[in-house]
Amino acid sequence: MDIGGTLIAGPAKGPLKGNITVPGDKSMSHRSIMLAALADGVTKIEGFLPGDDNFATAAMFEAMGAKVTWLNDEKTALTVEGVGLFGLKEPENVLDAGNSGTAARLITGILAGQDFHSVLVGDASLHTRPMQRVADPVRLMGAEIDGREGGNKMPLAIRGKKLKAIDFVSPVASAQVKSCVLLAALFADGETTVTEPKATRDHTERMLPLFGQAVERIDALSVRLKPCGKLSAPKETIQIPADPSSATFFAVAASLVEGSDVVLNRIGINPRRDGWRRVMADMQADLILENEGKVGAEPVADIRVQATTLAGMKVNPQDIPDAIDEFPVLFVAAALSEGTFILDEAEELRVKESDRIATMVAALQACGADIEEKPDGAVIHGKKSLKGGVTVDAHGDHRIAMAMAVAAQKADAEIRIENAAAIATSFPSFVELAQRIGMNVRWETS
Repeated sequence: MDIGGTLIAGPAKGPLKGNITVPGDKSMSHRSIMLAALADGVTKIEGFLPGDDNFATAAMFEAMGAKVTWLNDEKTALTVEGVGLFGLKEPENVLDAGNSGTAARLITGILAGQDFHSVLVGDASLHTRPMQRVADPVRLMGAEIDGREGGNKMPLAIRGKKLKAIDFVSPVASAQVKSCVLLAALFADGETTVTEPKATRDHTERMLPLFGQAVERIDALSVRLKPCGKLSAPKETIQIPADPSSATFFAVAASLVEGSDVVLNRIGINPRRDGWRRVMADMQADLILENEGKVGAEPVADIRVQATTLAGMKVNPQDIPDAIDEFPVLFVAAALSEGTFILDEAEELRVKESDRIATMVAALQACGADIEEKPDGAVIHGKKSLKGGVTVDAHGDHRIAMAMAVAAQKADAEIRIENAAAIATSFPSFVELAQRIGMNVRWETS
């Protein structure tokens, strides 16, 4: 996908050193805006991720009547004056989720329970991603949804209805699907349960009680929600931890570049987001938790990362949903490890912003990595370094672009990474923070 933006990266000129704070968690930033917009009163949020994906969520709820006020120039602090659970108004134009699958899938659950008609669109990449997974359960609850391929592809036309509760067994392990159903359940007439094939991130379940809505954990795979009929703005500020997905890029880079010692501040260590750290621990990475604590309903810690020799391993399938966003850069770690890395049961990677299996295999092979593509993962035989002097295509996928910038730190010459502008969707300060700890990466100037 031709979206422009080119990174020039690597090789590292020396050890990576420093203490940095990555931006706030993207998943929680989305959810904080959504719940605040549906609440009575004014919610204050700090640690918000100022990326295009989250701005898209804010704009969609502003179009339906919520009032967003930014409290600083960096747009990391804001207030949201909510309209109440049943106070959203019909938007005058289409709702644009941009590049964000999280925004599109979660808002589908909310729109399903409204008494108006809405049309949900996104960018060219988002229009290729599957939406049947959220369309099906909200249809079972009573909403009317149509779109390309019978509602599997955007744009989606959504006519909200009075919803009925369901017991939904999700065919995919997806926090977006679970959250969509739970948000729709706020408008349903009874108790809704969601059961997953594997446990996924639980930010929605943790955040809803802050707004007065209980969520019952039945067992490791099932949750239940009985709507209380009202959300209320929390008295305390919603604090968003630093994003573990963003931190992983620097954790891998520091693990790979000899002599590196980097501290990542206040990273979310929610077990359902901590799969990347478990995978890296299995690869013998040197990761130390310091200053453990809690921010709101979420556990956090500083993570100290020191360079070491990584080892190949077979990924535990139970860790895959908890590390699904981090696998592009974990592929880089594997390509520069000793031994063989095996990933199975990760077909969900094929329906992200790009087909992340095919895209990472192509990019790493161009750099001389020994990587074999599988239908649901990859087999990677590690090497000591990669080949530079090549151009790779990020295909408009922010995580591919940043992962290859990490790979370039261990290349024998610079790597040119095209179509990298989508970094702005999740981590606009990536290059600045990377340079701060000594990574060799810059934007190409025309």
